[in-house]
Amino acid sequence: MSITKHMAHAVTVVAVGVSLFGLAGCSTAIKGASAVNTAATNGPVITEMVTVGYVSNGADDAWSVANDADIRNSFTKAAGFDLQYSPGGTSDQKSQIDAFGALVDDGVDVIMLSTPDATGWESALRRAKDADIPVILIDGGIEPDDASLYVTHITAGHGEAAKAVANWGLSTFPDGAKYYVLEGPSGVDTVTARNAGWDSVMADHPEFVKVGAQPGGSSAEAATSVTAAMLEANANDVQLIVAQDDEMGLGAAQAVTDAGLTPGVDVKIATIGGSKAALQALLEGRLSFVSEFNPLLGTTAAEVVNTIEGGATVDSLIVVPSHTFASITQEELDARPY
Repeated sequence: MSITKHMAHAVTVVAVGVSLFGLAGCSTAIKGASAVNTAATNGPVITEMVTVGYVSNGADDAWSVANDADIRNSFTKAAGFDLQYSPGGTSDQKSQIDAFGALVDDGVDVIMLSTPDATGWESALRRAKDADIPVILIDGGIEPDDASLYVTHITAGHGEAAKAVANWGLSTFPDGAKYYVLEGPSGVDTVTARNAGWDSVMADHPEFVKVGAQPGGSSAEAATSVTAAMLEANANDVQLIVAQDDEMGLGAAQAVTDAGLTPGVDVKIATIGGSKAALQALLEGRLSFVSEFNPLLGTTAAEVVNTIEGGATVDSLIVVPSHTFASITQEELDARPY
């Protein structure tokens, strides 16, 4: 649907914080307005469904599963959306591009794209732009970052999550430490962003000595193997391990234990993610710090779709807040939705 068509549904929109959009003082009918808004609340009334295409990255890690479920739970028919879901393959960008192109051909109203591949999207995104179909990036960005090809990029902030780990490291090791980084796959933009976030804090702290960095693999088992080799190569003389996702952190904790060391005492391990498994390990002392990378982007995405369908604009980057955990109680853990 063209921006001109979007303007036909214009309503007054008020931004609240970085991600919340409300409808102010009107009962204008707009596509995709939440079905819970009724005349009693003086809210908008659904006139027709908004057809939203969603190209998922297809990953099966805890974060991606939670993110995927939250998107689908937020874009229900009851909320005024007809979600066209296209799960992709994490190792097959072509399948994602083909799914994206099919949604353009189908003439959906909006496309949401979640991809681990930052490059290679210019042609597909230009097709959507030429068809007047707004695109919303979910989690990962694109390179080169041409903001004219998408409406907004919704993320929990990869760099911010890494900065939180780095600042915790500074407070935990005031005299510095030898540290090792378990990274995600080489060349992925999220890895680049997390490295940049960490480095931006640590650049002025030579007391923190990096003994190495390596992709930690796609599972806890792979990270255990990588960490075990690193500990042996450094005679166990490493005080801090930074894992760029929870699974790698859990694998590192196992390797530390296997080496005869105590996680949280001899070697502290910090992760980025926030899965229940990681927070359980934090509760048990196997992890020392968890920087959440909030997967619950669905509500914000739905608000953005309603906003642009109402003819208003949104910021080109929307960072959804996350939390950090140096400790957690069982009650807090049980209350977590993911």
